[in-house]
Amino acid sequence: MVLPLMGMLMLIGLATAVASIVTVVLMLRYPPVSASRLCAVLVLVSGSLAVAVYCYGWFSVLLGGPFPQSCGDGTASDAELVRIEQEAWPLRSACVYADGATVEHVSMSISVLVCLLAGLAIVLACASAVLHRRVRSSPVHLR
Repeated sequence: MVLPLMGMLMLIGLATAVASIVTVVLMLRYPPVSASRLCAVLVLVSGSLAVAVYCYGWFSVLLGGPFPQSCGDGTASDAELVRIEQEAWPLRSACVYADGATVEHVSMSISVLVCLLAGLAIVLACASAVLHRRVRSSPVHLR
């Protein structure tokens, strides 16, 4: 049940990111552009990309291994395989050997990229709220 759900979440994240990027391009092509609205759309871009990258990493942990045969080679000291660690957050898939050595099969850069994209989404959401509040509170001079 979780596998189809994560697949759908990844597809929705990718579709939202593409639609948001098209929206940003259209907003920039036809000015005037409201800074708060542009930030709000960029929140969608970075947030949906964070979801898609996390789902990709989750699939690589769950489906990509490591399988026991990829861990079976051992280390340079021919240590015995003790266990295979798989974690959903941070995304981790590793072979742990008796001599304490570990071989990572999922790059840490995936977790770092998810954190950066999610952090960017939070910063942009705050900036959008501040800009929206500033525009709303500024006096409007009508002729």
